[in-house]
Amino acid sequence: MIVVTGATGNVGRSLVQALAGAGEKVTATSRRVADADLPDGVQARPADLTDAGSLRPVLDGADALFLQNGGADAHLLDPGRILDAARDGGVRRVVLLSSQGVVTRPESASHGGVGRAIEDAVRRSGLDWVILRPGGFDSNAYAWAESVRTVRTVAAPFGDVGLPTVDPDDIAEAAAATLREDGHAGQVYELTGPALSTPRQRARALAEALGEPVRFVEQTQDEARAQLLRFMPGPVADTTLAILGEPTPAERRISPDIERILGRAPRTFADWAHRHVAAFR
Repeated sequence: MIVVTGATGNVGRSLVQALAGAGEKVTATSRRVADADLPDGVQARPADLTDAGSLRPVLDGADALFLQNGGADAHLLDPGRILDAARDGGVRRVVLLSSQGVVTRPESASHGGVGRAIEDAVRRSGLDWVILRPGGFDSNAYAWAESVRTVRTVAAPFGDVGLPTVDPDDIAEAAAATLREDGHAGQVYELTGPALSTPRQRARALAEALGEPVRFVEQTQDEARAQLLRFMPGPVADTTLAILGEPTPAERRISPDIERILGRAPRTFADWAHRHVAAFR
């Protein structure tokens, strides 16, 4: 049995579908998950990553664990207790969804410090481990969905700064492969898209998917920060803007790891936009 934490998120939802489609026995867990949210045959077990005790009954009898890094609640996780519960339940393999920021922004408590502590706990766990470090997600474009639907406009800062954003479905497929296949233990994979894309180019890709013009409006850094502060703390917003506006060479590097794992090139942002265009209509 494979336990998937964060099963209702962008990566977890696709991962559950991929594993179930491959015939695996899957238990899907998150704070709010129900059988109706999942493919047939997948068991829903609500639990909270910030409460390691709630995971113990979910992990009992499991062989492998997909561990989401906690996102905004990462600082509340006790990864040692989670991994103890996994080991006690019979888990032999853990795949951690970490972040590229662990190495590119080590000075940032939100992107580097907490993430490094979780990675270190996984390495010390005694389990076969794999660490996945994606960059920015294509699905971050959902932040533009309302403005595209209502006024066919994308507003974003740093319109011509490119990053190799990655399709969450590619992350999920890479996670499924490393959970199911031997030969990945002890590996750290960086997951990116196949090319640099700018906000202006991503707006153009949405327009092509819609078959209608989408106007791009370049925000000032202050305007963008005010928008980010609606749903993230100030230090996280500042680090996010630093990545978007002045990415390091490592954050702009296109990784070959998705192709190494899956035997195919990663999908483009345009591919993502066409598959999810309904959210922008």
